[in-house]
Amino acid sequence: MGRRKQNKQLINSLTKKQKKHLKDFGEQHPFYDKVLEKEERTQVVELPDTSDESSDVASDVDSEPEQVSVYHKLLGTLKTMSEEDEEDDEGEESALEKDDSEESIISNEDVQSNGDAGSKENSEEVDGEMMTDVHNEACTSSGQATEDFTDVKHESQFSLETNFLETESGDHSTNEKGSSFSLHALEDPFNQHINRELKEEEIKMITTNPKSAVQMKWQVLGSVVFSSTAEKAKTFKPQNEVDLKMLHLRKPLESTWPKVNKHFISLPKTKMHFTPLQKELFSIMNSYKDLFYPERTALEQREEVRHAYCLHALNHVLKANAQVLHNNATKRDQNHGVDDDNLRDQGLTRPKILFVVPFRESALRIVQIFISLLELEGKKMDVSNKKRFKEEFGFDPEDKPPNLKRPEDYEAVFAGNIDDHFRIGLAVLQKSMRLYSPFYSSDIIIASPLGLRTIIGAEGEKKRDFDFLSSIEILIIDQADIYLMQNWEHVLHLMHHLNLQPLDSHGVDFSRVRMWSLSNWSKYYRQTLLFSSLQDPQINSIFNKHCFNYKGQVAVRNLPITGSICHVLVQLPHVFQRMETENLSSVVDSRFQFFIDKVLPQYRDAVMSHTLVYIPSYFDYVRLRNYFKKEELNFTHICEYTDKGGVSRARQFFLKGEKQFLLFTERFHFYKRYTLKGIKNLIFYELPTYPHFYSEVCNMMKATGCGEEATWTCTVLYCKYDAQRLAAIVGTDRAAQMLHSKKNVHLFVTGENE
Repeated sequence: MGRRKQNKQLINSLTKKQKKHLKDFGEQHPFYDKVLEKEERTQVVELPDTSDESSDVASDVDSEPEQVSVYHKLLGTLKTMSEEDEEDDEGEESALEKDDSEESIISNEDVQSNGDAGSKENSEEVDGEMMTDVHNEACTSSGQATEDFTDVKHESQFSLETNFLETESGDHSTNEKGSSFSLHALEDPFNQHINRELKEEEIKMITTNPKSAVQMKWQVLGSVVFSSTAEKAKTFKPQNEVDLKMLHLRKPLESTWPKVNKHFISLPKTKMHFTPLQKELFSIMNSYKDLFYPERTALEQREEVRHAYCLHALNHVLKANAQVLHNNATKRDQNHGVDDDNLRDQGLTRPKILFVVPFRESALRIVQIFISLLELEGKKMDVSNKKRFKEEFGFDPEDKPPNLKRPEDYEAVFAGNIDDHFRIGLAVLQKSMRLYSPFYSSDIIIASPLGLRTIIGAEGEKKRDFDFLSSIEILIIDQADIYLMQNWEHVLHLMHHLNLQPLDSHGVDFSRVRMWSLSNWSKYYRQTLLFSSLQDPQINSIFNKHCFNYKGQVAVRNLPITGSICHVLVQLPHVFQRMETENLSSVVDSRFQFFIDKVLPQYRDAVMSHTLVYIPSYFDYVRLRNYFKKEELNFTHICEYTDKGGVSRARQFFLKGEKQFLLFTERFHFYKRYTLKGIKNLIFYELPTYPHFYSEVCNMMKATGCGEEATWTCTVLYCKYDAQRLAAIVGTDRAAQMLHSKKNVHLFVTGENE
């Protein structure tokens, strides 16, 4: 007690700065050391002849405290407290901080008396945590790109090189390559796909042979087309009854999936774990064939589809990482210096799965599904940086404008955080997940096309990086139709930089890299899952020209029976005028020339006022706007770049009839969905990208008023290359007649009294 009292008196005599230094470093600053009045005798020491050896020993001894001990390396592999637990403890720590400050200082003095090495190691550990926190705050406050944030705190915990597999009883999937295969492991589609070694003759067949296709009829998906170049396409069907054990799901997915997916099951008490749609989609995904599903609607099936591809992606990551960790243990037990080709289990870089989604809200929902699939009942999952993720990807409902009435599909697409510039890495290891992991330490990357474009860069730029895309094994592009409204060039730019040989090694162990990855054949093993709400030539080109999976491609090709014109409620004559064009490259010029020669002269008369020109392409909009200015026509215009004041003025001028024409872009309608009043004449310069936009714009005429329906007109331009869009508006049979008819003009009348 006497020594404790004496230490307390000594502490009270120190300044606040001295106390802080004493608490952080366990000792006082040398500046405050007491100097003895009595001079000490100088001691002369003669150095021995072996001065070089002694200096080397001394330097080694001095450097020993700087090295990280084996004990601290072991601590680094242990699982740390989750981010939420840390948040809960912050309040208690701050409340107890003042009470424990004096005792901690005293204990530091006791540690100092035992030696300086311990205090140095403690100070280094404290400094490391402080630097990590400061870096986190700096990244958050400055708004830098997400991959700039490096989670040093959890690097060793999620490293594939330094961790080993935790074996669990009854887990058949631990029998990976390099061990004795069980029959269950041999039948695993993951092993069959990844472990197959293609030959050069097969690669040549994939690149040169024409595709052989076969059409099938499935119960839910409808018309399904399977095409392949590596081998002759054969028909296949999903299993009638799905047994989770036969799907080769890795733990804990086999037990968590029924609970996560039960909201979509109409009969929860049955043994069904998939909806009919999920069953057919997952059977294609789990066979590692490419998939194009163009009927992913924003209202009905979006969450069903999202849960299905998240299950497949997470199952793939868990199996791939388990294979690496299992082989780590095998290599550890082998003699050093022995290379085993059976241990080749990696790509040239770690990222395996790339999610391309349009908004942060989509990324948030994907991560939430991952957490729910990995989290066992009664056990909280360790998710690092969860608080920061919620802040940056979450959405405050109070930010939503009040009394905003929009169609249901608009509310579904633009729900939550709709920022379209983001990218984030995820590392998954056994029962833990790290958000904001560096790309080259990530298993999964979730990003928007714009977020990827800014880091991929363009040719000639000094700061650009796309090596992390070199070993992508599964590419998932969701809501592809929205990218047509953003910037489709970003998607094409991404596809051109996938599965290229990296420019740097990035610390990879080449003895563990698969041979087909070293041979630059990764694109022939990559599975592409493409989801859209419509069929469009640009989306089809991605699937046809940028997918080389040797397993083949499966596309859902259902033809629309009735078009969106059936949903037009107003009484209106629809005049479809077919323009002739020589080839696809001349369509833009042919349409412009046809419009100014044949269509526009009919509407120049002042009687044809209140004419809305609907233009899907921004480039066509600019061309028409310049032409109208040159001809000095009485017009106004609204596009996605028009400010709020300009939009209000243009709508007011058009409503009052002060402007005869209104040029109106499709992208503005997609992002705003305003109801325009005053439309009496309607011109579709090109068929809309979304078929329901046709009926939606036509029905805007109801807002004009009654008694003038007899004078309303609607003119639509189309050509033979608009077959898909035309079929979605008027139906397949009518579209075929209109494209092959000798007549160039076709009339439809809607809203007639029966």
